[in-house]
Amino acid sequence: MRKTQYILLIALTLFTALGCKQNAKQNKQSKADSLKKKAAKDWSKTIPGNFSDQTQAVFDSTELASFLKKYPDFNPYAKDINLFYSKRKFAYAWYAKGKLIEQAGNLSDRLSNLQNEGIFKAIPYPKSLDSLTFEANPKAANPKPNISTELMLTAQYFVFSKLAFQGMSDSTSKAVNWFLPRKKIAYDDYLDTLLKQKGKLDSSLSEPVYRQYDLLKNFLAKYRALDAQEKWTAIPSAKGIKPGDSSAVIAKLKTRLFKLEDFKGDTTSNVFDDGLKDALKAFQQRYGLAVDGLPGPGTIAEMNVPLKTRIRQIIVNMERCRWLPVSLNTDYLAVNVPEFKLHVYHADSLLWSCNVVVGQKVHQTVIFYGQMQYVVFSPYWNLPESIVRNEVLPAMRRNRNYVNEHNMIITGKENGLPVIKQKPGPANSLGLVKFLFPNSYSIYLHDTPSRSLFGESSRAFSHGCIRVGEPAKLASFLLKYDTTWTAAKINKAMHLGKEQTVTLKQKVPVFIAYFTAFTDRDNKLNFRKDIYGRDEQLASMILSGSGKY
Repeated sequence: MRKTQYILLIALTLFTALGCKQNAKQNKQSKADSLKKKAAKDWSKTIPGNFSDQTQAVFDSTELASFLKKYPDFNPYAKDINLFYSKRKFAYAWYAKGKLIEQAGNLSDRLSNLQNEGIFKAIPYPKSLDSLTFEANPKAANPKPNISTELMLTAQYFVFSKLAFQGMSDSTSKAVNWFLPRKKIAYDDYLDTLLKQKGKLDSSLSEPVYRQYDLLKNFLAKYRALDAQEKWTAIPSAKGIKPGDSSAVIAKLKTRLFKLEDFKGDTTSNVFDDGLKDALKAFQQRYGLAVDGLPGPGTIAEMNVPLKTRIRQIIVNMERCRWLPVSLNTDYLAVNVPEFKLHVYHADSLLWSCNVVVGQKVHQTVIFYGQMQYVVFSPYWNLPESIVRNEVLPAMRRNRNYVNEHNMIITGKENGLPVIKQKPGPANSLGLVKFLFPNSYSIYLHDTPSRSLFGESSRAFSHGCIRVGEPAKLASFLLKYDTTWTAAKINKAMHLGKEQTVTLKQKVPVFIAYFTAFTDRDNKLNFRKDIYGRDEQLASMILSGSGKY
């Protein structure tokens, strides 16, 4: 299968099922068999699977033109459909021995339940799909495949692929300020690959969508079920309550945290015990809050967010997952802006992470992709015109010595403004090192002298660039292919006070992304605040079905 190879963010999560202790061996075997059947059933609900690889039953290629004339809404997929059948010499794909294969029913089922995928767009000709698949398995001794049913299923497969695997159009993602590269999948090649598997359940043939999508989809089902059975009334203030205290609100906290899968103890107890403290810490970790194990106002506020709001948040981030390229087999960096984190990867392995500071709401960090090319030690800071105009000039009017006091120099004049640089040194606003991946947004990663900001739970303080909490470690990672750059040499270059630019031997992909809901490596659902207010616009387009595909 051909894929454009990239990835962003976090990793695969494995589910483990635990049986009971020892009771009878039959009980254990029964549970194991049940789990195997469930796993097989879950797999069968995916679109990739046991397509028919038969070659005997074929149809005339002119049937495709007749079909598209009758169902013109499928014309945008004509090229894909024709290419798919050309490669298989117009052999039926959805029939075996004259009968529909099970996969046809699975496709119809998923098309009928698109809201489970977080999709609210109507498919073309749903009644025709229902009637054709319903009537497709005659009871005759020697049934024959139906060409209309065959082509309807293939056409609907490509509709589903676009909706569920590709998502909204490039113009829509750009309209919501998403400038990361969109994945490109040759779906006909993907189907051909599946056909060659002859029904084997090859784990490498997962759906062509970023792994986070399926994980979020599981939580979407959980939260919808929870919303259907819970009123989610607000928990009152628990300010001042601490471990060892007793209060009626404590039982409410335990119950809420139990339903959110953070607490596992006795929900009827009114005592603030260690179990509740641990549960609060787990909840705070998942929501990007200060982790103190106390039910402060911020923690209670997050607990009281309506489930329907969380459901919208999950759906929005499922759509963002559709836009992401699928895989990358090299080193890369990923910054998730609402999480305030930099993640360093090699292929699917997360190597390490660190805190970052991102742009304020009025100076938003751009969501885009670049290639890291340079490490600059002891950098000058070339002040942007906006900062010179809005901040430095007013300061210079108040204090004639402002430039000298801030270790700056004026090197000329441009566009009616002085050109100002800040000299290298520990007080330089870029710190002791910066990391450049050339782009049209003037965004880069850098050190900072303002180290205290990394201790804040919310870290949107910059003018748009990204301040890195562990700059020396990042420099070491990026320069690892040049063995002359030891830790001691890096430290010396950072403190030399003389600018030095190093070109990387290998460029490293950098992804700046925006996810307000995601699962972590422990398969825990995380939420973050929508710091730039981008979720609601996309949610409205998704839920109204008005988004362009």
